[in-house]
Amino acid sequence: MHEMILILDFGSQYTQLIARRVRELNVYCEIHPWNKCPELGPHIKGVILSGSPFSVRDEQSPKPDLSAIKGKLPLLGVCFGAQYLSHAFGGEVLPSTIREYGRAHLNFIDHSSVLMRGMSDGSQVWMSHGDTIKKTPVNYRVIASTEDVQVAGYQVEGEVTFGIQFHPEVYHSTEGAILLRNFIVDICGCHQDWTPTSFVDETVKKLQEQIGSDKVILGLSGGVDSSVAAVLLHKAIGSNLHCIFVDNGLLRKNEFDQVLDSYKHMGLNVKGVDASDKFYDALKGVTDPELKRKAIGKIFIDVFDEESKKVTDAKWLGQGTIYPDVIESVSVNGGPSQTIKSHHNVGGLPDYMKLQVVEPLRLLFKDEVRRIGRSLNIDEAILGRHPFPGPGLGIRILGEVTAEKVRILQEVDAIFINGLKEDGLYPDVWQAGAIFLPIQSVGVMGDERTYENAVALRAVTSTDGMTADWCHLPYEFLAKISNRIINQVKGINRVTYDISSKPPATIEWE
Repeated sequence: MHEMILILDFGSQYTQLIARRVRELNVYCEIHPWNKCPELGPHIKGVILSGSPFSVRDEQSPKPDLSAIKGKLPLLGVCFGAQYLSHAFGGEVLPSTIREYGRAHLNFIDHSSVLMRGMSDGSQVWMSHGDTIKKTPVNYRVIASTEDVQVAGYQVEGEVTFGIQFHPEVYHSTEGAILLRNFIVDICGCHQDWTPTSFVDETVKKLQEQIGSDKVILGLSGGVDSSVAAVLLHKAIGSNLHCIFVDNGLLRKNEFDQVLDSYKHMGLNVKGVDASDKFYDALKGVTDPELKRKAIGKIFIDVFDEESKKVTDAKWLGQGTIYPDVIESVSVNGGPSQTIKSHHNVGGLPDYMKLQVVEPLRLLFKDEVRRIGRSLNIDEAILGRHPFPGPGLGIRILGEVTAEKVRILQEVDAIFINGLKEDGLYPDVWQAGAIFLPIQSVGVMGDERTYENAVALRAVTSTDGMTADWCHLPYEFLAKISNRIINQVKGINRVTYDISSKPPATIEWE
């Protein structure tokens, strides 16, 4: 097994960012719930304890059994993890008299500690805690402090155990990458050999062992995730992969034909299925976002069930599920993280559908998927496409979905996306789209009063979809696109631009 770092999750919003930072060091890692620790084999080189919304003083707070880890493997506690390592072994954790949330600076660093090696005096770090370690166990040595928090970091004498009160994984901890590299490479001894090539080789081998000579049906969308998943599966099982591209009636303008054409040159066996009427029927009268997602997911599965029966002896359903989908839909591996929203391709299959699920990208972030795709020589036109949600325009139409609303939104979206490409802005945007708002507003066209629909444009920058900031598109560009939409799309008389970031908002409106 490939060497890895084990991250035990206590429910922090930042746990997935720890994983991303570790992987940026070309070291494989996995997140597991604190109470479902996997078997500790020699491939596990070190353990990181995440933060948590709990206080260690709460009766219901996580209380992990670390007897097989502490003092035996390199161990790093982050925020709650650091507090627990102090509280559970003889220290004292109390409510902070001055709570630290946001930026802080280390006014003391013990440069003799391997963990802190190379960090600058006054280094900016990111805090997010309401408790403070007031007293450490006797063999704990303080290695970092801020003006308000004496125990911002410690090292356990005689062990490779460390705790830090701040979050090195977030962008605002400006030297967090140095600290994590010190732990991962210098303390844990990881070799930094988890690369796109090694991932492809290991994944193809695992897929061959998992699937054997069975047939797999995979749903293509034309996007990065399903395309990379398809090429990986094709590399593993060849002609036993049967790809299906479903037109759910919620795609972008002309996307069905364009996507089918793009796959002709990839050697994949692809069948197009127009099921738009089934999706529209299922969405009649549905306005609740979660119910819409579930309705779309159900029909999606029904269509695949129907198509799978046409492929003799198909036993697997391949999906392009990636890590953010899993994290937002369900607690990681059944752990304590809060559900944000469900994704149509997460959560398994109904009992009546006799297919097993195979998800070769389930533990990858979006930027990692693109790197894998490039190593597989997938066309950059596919790899560079903006993410597009599985439920499509169904979750960009607030309220009931109708064919007419879809038509209008397709026209608006096409003007926006093509405009980004024309002006050379498309590569600078991580994801963009238009949202059909459930309101009408008064306008004036040709000296006549109008009462028509409003749309919002959304464009964000991100690396993995877990966090995102709104794009500062030029005012001149937005004015031009707004004018085009209002003049060319009948039924729209007002255009707005969404300037909210994630968090607190999500990228999609539903």
